[in-house]
Amino acid sequence: MSDDFNMSMRKFLKQVGVTSQQAIEEAMRDADTAGKSFEVKAVVRIPELGLEHEVTGQIKGQE
Repeated sequence: MSDDFNMSMRKFLKQVGVTSQQAIEEAMRDADTAGKSFEVKAVVRIPELGLEHEVTGQIKGQE
């Protein structure tokens, strides 16, 4: 793949990671999360390509 493709991909994924982490941390701060575990799902879509990629996992609240 081209350098432009790789750079645009990395830029997008960095933005997803950073902004998602900030949003999750803010939501967790505003709630009682001690000792709790939360299901999380992220979805990336590119409608023009028919892509829908889903990632699921668990995030544990702070003690």
